[in-house]
Amino acid sequence: MPNSRQGSVHLFRFRGIDVFLHWSWFLFAIFEINMRAGRYSSMVWNVVEYLSLFLIVLLHEFGHALACRQVGGNANNIVLWPLGGVAYVDPPPRPGAVLWSLAAGPLVNVVLIPVILVVTKLMHFGLGLTTPDFFVLLQAIFYINAALLIFNMLPIYPLDGGQILRALLWFLMGRARSLMVATVIGFIGVAGLILVAVRIGSVWFGVLSVFILLNCWGGLKQSVRLLRAAKMPRHHEFSCPWCKASPPVGNFWRCAHCRAPFDTFASNATCPNCGTHFDVTRCLDCGRMYPMSEWAGQIVATPTLSDAPL
Repeated sequence: MPNSRQGSVHLFRFRGIDVFLHWSWFLFAIFEINMRAGRYSSMVWNVVEYLSLFLIVLLHEFGHALACRQVGGNANNIVLWPLGGVAYVDPPPRPGAVLWSLAAGPLVNVVLIPVILVVTKLMHFGLGLTTPDFFVLLQAIFYINAALLIFNMLPIYPLDGGQILRALLWFLMGRARSLMVATVIGFIGVAGLILVAVRIGSVWFGVLSVFILLNCWGGLKQSVRLLRAAKMPRHHEFSCPWCKASPPVGNFWRCAHCRAPFDTFASNATCPNCGTHFDVTRCLDCGRMYPMSEWAGQIVATPTLSDAPL
């Protein structure tokens, strides 16, 4: 999956969420529209069908983004690219918040199913005879939405189904082990996707499988870091105002001036090497920055790290 907006064009902004379109989308659109020639009486309908696909994807991603904001998380960007879309969401590191942020996307597709069916039935007797292209378009939109829903709900990390599985397991076995189990299942699932891609001879399905495989590998490495971090001693007298994680004991922060590593919570946010004092301190779990005064007196939760500290 794309991890930045590099190479993307800004389309619009809605409710504080910026939507971008990757440049490769245009190349893929030309290829796909030409491949579907002959379905309709005019190529215009092929274009409308392809745009409908990405409208469904966009609604799906807005479901993720708006749900994430509802639980207090950050979600400011959506990027559409040839193989789908990505909503850059950052929910609070709690299983319930993560689960709702993930489940809201597929729920949009679920809601669209009866809506499309009702519109199709209403149009069947009228436009189905006078404008058959429009009726065929509605049928195509229904199957596209259903296919996207089914594919996204496969329990393969990082698809929505795999991440929802991880969030459910989080309640039972914690953040690190749930991610490890989800990625292991993801490896098994992506092996099946690669076999399907070879069997049907689909290049784009193969490319998508490779992206999923890379994300599984990244998730597995992250779970290993999380397990190691869970064993570290902690400054239990402090906790992050956002994620409530207590910071680890050790030289995991680096001075921006002399580059010396130090334990900022042991030295009151002052580098013991050069004496530089820092106004804010970064949480190694969620990455947010807060003044040292806001770290004290918070509710302490069992912490886990999500990335390399230095």
